Parts: sequence; structure tokens; C-alpha cells
Amino acid sequence: MSLALVHSRARVGVHAPEVRVEVHLSGGLPSTQIVGLPEAAVRESRERVRAALLCAQFEFPARRITINLAPADLPKEGGRFDLPIALGILAASGQIDRQTLADYEFLGE
Repeated sequence: MSLALVHSRARVGVHAPEVRVEVHLSGGLPSTQIVGLPEAAVRESRERVRAALLCAQFEFPARRITINLAPADLPKEGGRFDLPIALGILAASGQIDRQTLADYEFLGE
């Protein structure tokens, strides 16, 4: 079991509230779930992130991956969470150092 936390921001009008991207890797059948009331474009990011990691010659973990975009009641839209999700997967799987992510915020497709 491994957990990584990546800081990001949502866009709500002219405001940019913090979003915590929590990536949890666990045993079980390989699957990827995104929770936290994401819109369809955010749910589709699992395929974009998987393809990007493989094209960049990183390993996509063959484990159960749960991605939580918190807080759940905050609207999340678009592909702005692709980069923080990818970094969270890399950190949770030990491919990058999770401590280096703690002082930064990430967003981008």
C-alpha cells in the first residue's frame, strides 16, 4: 500500500481553491478509479495519463489505483489535473521522490 499527495488548484470563476490529488496504490486487480465528483473530462484523464507515462518510458503500475480529488464538493473540470495525477502515480509507485512534490503545486494536461 502506497499513498502520494500532490497539490493543485481548481478554477471556480476568478478563484483558484486548492485541490489535493491523493493517489493510493494497493493490491488487487489492476484498475484505475477517480473519485471526488469529477466531470467526464477528468474521468477520461486516466487514459491520457496512462498513455503519457508509457510514452515517457515510465512504468504504469499494474495495481489497483485510486485517485481522490479532494475536496469532493468542489467542481473539477477539464484536463488540468492530468499532470498532478501522473506525478502522484509516479510518486506512489516510487518512480520519483514524493518529498520533492510537497512544496509545489501542479496543474496541466
